[in-house]
Amino acid sequence: MTETLLDDATQGRVVAAYLKSHPHFLSDYPELAAQLTLPREKGSVASLAMYQLQSLRDKNAELERRLADLIAIAADNEKLMERVHALTVALLRANTVEVTARSVVARLSADFHTDQVQLLLFGNQPELPRAPWLQLVPGGGAELPEFADFLQQHEPVSGRLSPQKLQRLFGDDADHVHSAAVMQLDHTGMLAIGSRDPDRFQPGMGTLFLKMIAATVTAALARARDVA
Repeated sequence: MTETLLDDATQGRVVAAYLKSHPHFLSDYPELAAQLTLPREKGSVASLAMYQLQSLRDKNAELERRLADLIAIAADNEKLMERVHALTVALLRANTVEVTARSVVARLSADFHTDQVQLLLFGNQPELPRAPWLQLVPGGGAELPEFADFLQQHEPVSGRLSPQKLQRLFGDDADHVHSAAVMQLDHTGMLAIGSRDPDRFQPGMGTLFLKMIAATVTAALARARDVA
């Protein structure tokens, strides 16, 4: 009740006295500094004006940093899209399962700058040659107990895999793989990409492009079998 009876001048003096006794008030409530109107003449308020200016500069710098990050992400995504497109075109030219498999590994190794690529194909594949990048799994997923949960989820995984999974995928080269991405090719098999860089593939990374690659390879292998 008493507060409502105070005139504007008295309230102003109360506020001024409070601010004087709490010089760091604006540091705790920085949004208020940007809303204050300052007199144009020079005086002791110049420091507050500088504070407002610095606050706006900091906000602009943060917005510019975020914009630069978005631009960089967009540029990276554009490059990935171009590589996925090149992979798709190469697979469209393949007319046999062997050529399709070789094209997959060659493109992923060259265009995506990967250190290791492993293609695991389920079932009997007598027409395919022996190759260090190819694993034939006649019994299908049942022969891969390490990946039982993965094969049921139908989602790509990326990050640092367990030693058992790395050994099953990359064999003697497992010690050189510190992060990997693994994709399921429906009931056809699995595709694994390994990197020496532990941060190349991370659990939190988006899986959109991995899904696109998996769908493209799956369709290309099915098409090659139909043509044969």
